[in-house]
Amino acid sequence: MSGTPEQAIQVRELRKTYVVPEREGGLAAAARSLVRRRTREVPAVAGISFDVAPGEIVGFLGPNGAGKTTTLKVLSGLLHPTSGEVTALGHVPWQRETAFLRRMTLIMGQRNQLAWDIPVVDSFDLNRAIYQIPAAEYRERVKELVELLELEELLRKPVRNLSLGERMKCEVAGSLLHRPDVLFLDEPTIGLDVTMQRRIRNFIAHYTERTGATTLLTSHYMADVEALCRRVLVIHHGQLLYDGDLAGLVTRFSPHKTIVIDLEPSGPAVDGRIEALVGSPDWLVSHAEDRLTLRVPRSETAAVTTRLLANLQVADVIVEEPPIDEVIDLVFAAGPADAQAKDAR
Repeated sequence: MSGTPEQAIQVRELRKTYVVPEREGGLAAAARSLVRRRTREVPAVAGISFDVAPGEIVGFLGPNGAGKTTTLKVLSGLLHPTSGEVTALGHVPWQRETAFLRRMTLIMGQRNQLAWDIPVVDSFDLNRAIYQIPAAEYRERVKELVELLELEELLRKPVRNLSLGERMKCEVAGSLLHRPDVLFLDEPTIGLDVTMQRRIRNFIAHYTERTGATTLLTSHYMADVEALCRRVLVIHHGQLLYDGDLAGLVTRFSPHKTIVIDLEPSGPAVDGRIEALVGSPDWLVSHAEDRLTLRVPRSETAAVTTRLLANLQVADVIVEEPPIDEVIDLVFAAGPADAQAKDAR
C-alpha cells in the first residue's frame, strides 16, 4: 500500500503483539527460567484500519491499555508493527526516512522530550540544529510561539525548574518549531489545570488552522476532544469499536436522552399525575420541588416532551444528550463483542 494524496494517514489491518516473559515467584522458578524461559503473547493492537485526511483533527479514544499509544508509536516510527500496512504522509513510518521525520512530531504528555538540565531556549536551539531550520525562520517561529503560549519568562529557566504546566507549554512549542505537517498528540494536557488545558487546546486549534496540519489526538479529558475533534476513533482491547463523529457516537451507544422540566411555582400540584404523564415510572429520575428530571428512550423523547408541555404549567424545558464522558464509559463497558452486535443490527 502506498499513501495517496487524498489521505495523510492510512492504516490497514495494523497488528502489534508483544512477547513477554513470565514465571512463578521464588528461587527455584528463577533458576528454571534460566534454562527454559516461558513467554506469552500480548496483543496490543488487533487489526485496526482507518484513514485520516489532510488537515483533519481526529480524536483517538480508549481506556488505558487499549492500544492508543502503541498505534501512535507505530505511526511515528518508534515501533515496528507485527503485521499490517501503514503510511503517513506517503512514507512507511518505521523506515525513519529523513523526509518523513522532518514533517511529523510526537508529543507525549507523560514523557519529557526537552533537555532536563539546560535552559528551554537552549533546547529550542538544539531542535533548530537538528531540523536545520534557517536562522531567520527560527527567530520568527520562536517569537510567534513565545507570544501565543506566553513563554517569555520561561525561556531561560532549566526545564527541571518548570512546573508541569510550564513544561508542557515548552514541550509543545519545541515540538512545533519545524512546522510539522502531522501531529501525533498523546495526552498533551495530562495533569494540567483547567486554565492551562484550555490554553493548550486553543493553541493546537490555532496551529492546525494556520498550517493545515493533520492531527491524531489521544486524551482522557473529553473537553479536549469536544473542543478540537469532529471525528473520533474508539479503540478497546486493540480493536476499533467506532469511527465517526461525536454525535453519531452518542446516538449509537446511548439509547436515552435526558429531559429536565422546570414547573411554574404557582401551578397546580402534579404529584398524582406524574407517572401517567411520563409514561413509565422507570423513566422518572427525580422530582424535587418544581423540577422533574427524566431519562427517556430517545424514540419516546418527542412524545413525552409534547405530553408534558400540554398538561403541565412549564417554565422551562431542556432536552439533552448524555455527557460524552458517560457515553464513552458505556462504549468501554460494552466491549468489542457488544459493539459488533450493534453494527450487525
